[in-house]
Amino acid sequence: MAAANPPGGSGKVKKVVLAYSGGLDTSIILKWLQEHYGAEVVTFTADLGQGEELEPARKKAEMLGISDDNIFIEDLREEFVAEYVFPMIRANALYEGVYLLGTSIARPLIAKKQIEIARATGADAVCHGATGKGNDQVRFELGYYALEPSIKIIAPWREWEFKSREDLIDFAEKHQIPVPKDKRGEAPFSVDANLLHSSSEGKVLEDPNEEPPDYVFMRTVAPEDAPDTATTITIGFEKGDAVSLNGAKLSPATLLAKLNDLGRDNGIGRVDLVENRFVGMKSRGVYETPGGTILLAAHRAIESLTLDRDAAHLKDELMPRYAELIYNGFWFAPEREMLQALIDKSQEHVEGEVRLKLYKGNVIVTGRKSDKSLYSDQLVTFEDDQGAYDQKDAEGFIRLNALRLRTLGMRDRR
Repeated sequence: MAAANPPGGSGKVKKVVLAYSGGLDTSIILKWLQEHYGAEVVTFTADLGQGEELEPARKKAEMLGISDDNIFIEDLREEFVAEYVFPMIRANALYEGVYLLGTSIARPLIAKKQIEIARATGADAVCHGATGKGNDQVRFELGYYALEPSIKIIAPWREWEFKSREDLIDFAEKHQIPVPKDKRGEAPFSVDANLLHSSSEGKVLEDPNEEPPDYVFMRTVAPEDAPDTATTITIGFEKGDAVSLNGAKLSPATLLAKLNDLGRDNGIGRVDLVENRFVGMKSRGVYETPGGTILLAAHRAIESLTLDRDAAHLKDELMPRYAELIYNGFWFAPEREMLQALIDKSQEHVEGEVRLKLYKGNVIVTGRKSDKSLYSDQLVTFEDDQGAYDQKDAEGFIRLNALRLRTLGMRDRR
């Protein structure tokens, strides 16, 4: 029976766009929305390269009574890489120095598409399946509000009466929602995946002092099991974005997918970290970002050749703030866009090729070249530089930089 004014809601909801994976949790949410809100449900399933067949999501939605014109499945792989992952790589973004933001960067795109579908279908609400303890609820909802300030948001995990996995399974069985056998007990850990990465959290991973079991890793072979011979590759860049692999021009998503394969085979991209969630707690996660790890190393290598010193150092100073904005869900905030404009300006001459060796979990830069290089053989040589640099100039440079230090030293001696 529908609630006239559901707790936690904003009054009556007529139509809601649900971020729908087709899995057990979002299928339960779909049915719960129909029962609890009495609302018409529109499902949206995004293909972000998670590696799963998406047609079962359509069939599951149909089974739960959703009409064809209310089922949206979109291939967003190219948009995801070109408009979200690549801008982040231009910044060399790492949250807390380690995390390549694979989950964080996917949420604003999903939120954007949900709002677009809500407008197209006349929906007055959107819904996500993120829990009340995590970061994703914040990322989704900040995105919704930035793009549609008056939208109604339904977050079932903050509203419904279910207290345990058993409660969810009982609800599913009551409503004839198929329950996979491995979901009848406690799941060993939760997984999120897209073309950039996979993340695993919870259960067997909750003790940060316990080594992750081998079965947690899905995207990479163990470094010790990787080939004994290095794999050599070349990545080409234009304006800070990777555009080719081993001389072949590729689309953004295709290039990242191929780097994922290379990284997987060579045991690259595993990270075991304890991070600080935006909501205030620490969490332990195991992340695999094979292609992104290669891409970041290559990007920093081509920047080292083509980016001015102070421009590079300014970028490095701003990067933690930029990464934090993405992690916390502020992709659509003006400060992120301002930083992006600065970062993109810095990439105008970041082009050329980087050669790398991939070997047992390591990404080793072995060469880089560019027509826009700022590197000068004549300036740095230990041989005769033919007057390109007068070493005597260094004396005045040093004395001027030492002036304040000498002044301080004289005062302290007094």
